[in-house]
Amino acid sequence: MTVTTVTAEREQELLQSVPTGLLIDGAWRDASSGKTLDVHDPATGKVLLSIQDGNSDDAMAALDAAAAAQRDWALTAPRERAEILRRGFDLVTERAEDFALLMTLEMGKPLAEARGEVTYGAEFLRWFSEETVRHYGRYFTSPEGKNKMIVTHKPVGPSLLITPWNFPLAMATRKVAPAVAAGCTMVLKPAKLTPLTSMLFAQVMQEAGLPAGVLNVVAGSSASAISGPLMKDSRLRKVSFTGSTPVGVKLMQDAANNVLRTSMELGGNAPFLVFADADLDAAVEGAMAAKMRNMGEACTAANRFLVHEDVAVEFKAKFAAALQALNPARGTEPESTVGPIIDGGARDDIHQLVQDSVAAGAEVVTGGQPKDGDGYFYIPTLLSVGNDNPILSEEIFGPVAPVTTFATEEEAIELANASQYGLASYIYTKDVNTMFRVSEQIEFGLVGFNAGVISNASAPFGGVKQSGLGREGGAEGIEEYTTVQYIGMADPYAAKR
Repeated sequence: MTVTTVTAEREQELLQSVPTGLLIDGAWRDASSGKTLDVHDPATGKVLLSIQDGNSDDAMAALDAAAAAQRDWALTAPRERAEILRRGFDLVTERAEDFALLMTLEMGKPLAEARGEVTYGAEFLRWFSEETVRHYGRYFTSPEGKNKMIVTHKPVGPSLLITPWNFPLAMATRKVAPAVAAGCTMVLKPAKLTPLTSMLFAQVMQEAGLPAGVLNVVAGSSASAISGPLMKDSRLRKVSFTGSTPVGVKLMQDAANNVLRTSMELGGNAPFLVFADADLDAAVEGAMAAKMRNMGEACTAANRFLVHEDVAVEFKAKFAAALQALNPARGTEPESTVGPIIDGGARDDIHQLVQDSVAAGAEVVTGGQPKDGDGYFYIPTLLSVGNDNPILSEEIFGPVAPVTTFATEEEAIELANASQYGLASYIYTKDVNTMFRVSEQIEFGLVGFNAGVISNASAPFGGVKQSGLGREGGAEGIEEYTTVQYIGMADPYAAKR
């Protein structure tokens, strides 16, 4: 990968290359209302670009295109769909620096992290290009020998894909790639805070050969104005959403009216368990990855550090030192290791959580304040808290790490499960038996064993309880975009048995 020096001229050149319209039936067009939406740089608060602000009429036009394209797209040979995805992977990889810089500009993450997201996000295109041609059915004889039985997988149909702002490329590829692989057409609704990366990605998929109408992109200031009418239309057959639990619950309620297939990747409140025998240096390294990746703005972010009382003092000291070594700065700056929070409101919410936690008895070990100056930065923070501190029940979504202690394995499990969420979790111990015992008893869809980052295109991603349902990635990912059809036929050899 060629690393490009970031200058103001380079930023403007990239921004000018990004489509700012709505992609409907293969063409970039203006919003029907004539309105535009500003996209801001969270490191400065300044406007990066103004894009077309889609509404209900635009959403319905996108669904019209998706519905019209569905039949032919479903009949497209798997190899053809696979080759489009593979070309998409190649093109995204070739433009890795463009995608990384664009994410840094609109979302704020340091360039090094943005480059990592390009690698991660592109891998969904490659993974599902391979899965496209390996999505097998079954053919077998019924147990009593009277019938031959055929089980096939068919595309579920036009799908609404709603992505969050925190991983602008990976969340788009993680939904679009399996939909393409399965033979589904799509309406993609990117987050209004970070729509530019999705627009550039859609342009790249056009270059990769995706036919008109298969992928439609409608960005807008009102998510409900776009999703609302689509969810009521019987032509829509699936909705895939990544975002907050309250919004996910509302979407599931709306989906029930049309019995839509749903995939919901919702909130998280990941516990990070450190047992007495853990390698503390490795645990701190993992804690930094699990907490500070994406400035803590991730559903998989470690939010509750549960540390055995025998090693808690040493762990907190090492963890605090690692946090203090970080440098909050605009992600394009070479010295940046922590970017800004996505906007001012989110930063205020994080600071309010810290203040409430302190009022309830927490000790600020380091940080605890917004950073002065331009943008929406928050100083990486470590809190020492009791087991009943209210911050332990919150999805912080920022660079704040509350640490509490436990005395026994049973207490650690109880504390880990004391949450409505069940997405990611992390266990640090040298004893594999401890890992197996604990992982079998904690209620989480993902477990990191001595690893702070475990997301991978080849692994099923998803949670339990209030963290949602369905899985993205892995062999399971394509199943979310298919329905199962069974064909029973008389066995011509039955009479001879």
